[in-house]
Amino acid sequence: MSKQKIIKVVQIASPIGRQGYQKKCLVGLGLNKINRSRVLPFNESIFGMVKKVKNLVHYEVQEK
Repeated sequence: MSKQKIIKVVQIASPIGRQGYQKKCLVGLGLNKINRSRVLPFNESIFGMVKKVKNLVHYEVQEK
Protein backbone atom coordinates (compact mmCIF):
# COMPACT_ATOMS: atom_id res chain seq x y z
CA MET A 1 0.00 0.00 0.00
CA SER A 2 1.51 3.33 -1.04
CA LYS A 3 1.72 6.22 1.37
CA GLN A 4 -0.22 9.31 0.45
CA LYS A 5 1.49 12.67 0.36
CA ILE A 6 0.05 15.70 2.08
CA ILE A 7 1.02 19.34 1.79
CA LYS A 8 0.95 21.77 4.70
CA VAL A 9 0.41 25.37 3.58
CA VAL A 10 0.78 28.45 5.82
CA GLN A 11 -0.11 31.95 4.62
CA ILE A 12 2.66 34.43 5.45
CA ALA A 13 1.64 37.55 3.50
CA SER A 14 -1.46 39.50 2.61
CA PRO A 15 -3.01 39.45 -0.87
CA ILE A 16 -3.78 43.19 -0.66
CA GLY A 17 -2.38 44.91 -3.75
CA ARG A 18 -1.82 41.60 -5.57
CA GLN A 19 -3.37 40.26 -8.75
CA GLY A 20 -6.95 38.98 -8.45
CA TYR A 21 -5.98 35.40 -9.35
CA GLN A 22 -3.67 35.24 -6.32
CA LYS A 23 -6.50 36.07 -3.91
CA LYS A 24 -8.69 33.46 -5.61
CA CYS A 25 -5.96 30.84 -5.23
CA LEU A 26 -5.67 31.61 -1.51
CA VAL A 27 -9.44 31.25 -1.06
CA GLY A 28 -9.33 28.00 -3.03
CA LEU A 29 -6.65 26.71 -0.67
CA GLY A 30 -8.78 27.68 2.34
CA LEU A 31 -6.56 30.57 3.41
CA ASN A 32 -7.71 34.14 3.99
CA LYS A 33 -5.67 35.59 6.88
CA ILE A 34 -1.98 35.68 7.72
CA ASN A 35 -0.70 32.71 9.78
CA ARG A 36 -3.65 30.48 8.86
CA SER A 37 -2.61 26.98 7.87
CA ARG A 38 -4.21 24.05 6.08
CA VAL A 39 -3.22 20.45 5.54
CA LEU A 40 -4.35 19.33 2.09
CA PRO A 41 -3.92 16.20 -0.03
CA PHE A 42 -1.00 16.54 -2.43
CA ASN A 43 -2.06 16.52 -6.06
CA GLU A 44 -1.18 18.51 -9.16
CA SER A 45 -4.07 20.95 -8.91
CA ILE A 46 -3.36 21.86 -5.28
CA PHE A 47 0.37 22.15 -5.93
CA GLY A 48 -0.31 24.33 -8.99
CA MET A 49 -2.31 26.76 -6.85
CA VAL A 50 0.48 26.80 -4.24
CA LYS A 51 3.04 27.62 -6.94
CA LYS A 52 0.89 30.53 -8.14
CA VAL A 53 1.04 32.12 -4.68
CA LYS A 54 4.49 30.88 -3.58
CA ASN A 55 5.44 34.43 -2.54
CA LEU A 56 2.48 34.55 -0.09
CA VAL A 57 2.80 31.10 1.52
CA HIS A 58 5.22 28.60 3.03
CA TYR A 59 4.63 24.95 2.22
CA GLU A 60 6.08 21.56 2.95
CA VAL A 61 5.26 18.18 1.45
CA GLN A 62 5.05 15.25 3.87
CA GLU A 63 4.22 11.57 3.81
CA LYS A 64 0.96 10.74 5.51
